[in-house]
Amino acid sequence: MTKHWEFHPSVRTGKDRTLGERAADRMRMGMGTWTFLITFLIAMGFWTTTGGLGFDPAPFFRLNLILSMLAGLQGSVLLIAAKRSDKISAELQEFHLSTTLSQAEILENMKQMMEEHRQMLKELNK
Repeated sequence: MTKHWEFHPSVRTGKDRTLGERAADRMRMGMGTWTFLITFLIAMGFWTTTGGLGFDPAPFFRLNLILSMLAGLQGSVLLIAAKRSDKISAELQEFHLSTTLSQAEILENMKQMMEEHRQMLKELNK
């Protein structure tokens, strides 16, 4: 299970999360995948075309089934989109971190150069 946010200092991970949070994360990582979506479509397509193999012979069961399939698809697609959004956010944070670190290095080099220039000026003014 990929947890690209696990190193963020303000995000609780592991045993710091409640049982409900851990269960929600597992469900999100399982149901929010293309594998789940394709498997769901195949299973619902089979059920719809075979009529549930005579298990559910109500008059409008296929209409109810199609509406239920739509709800299942919406949930899965929303989870996939949310995971993508989280991944983009994580990539942006990594970029900002690397930019901040490189700027800090540049600033430190500039401070060092300024100190060297001060030393040179002192020597010139002697």
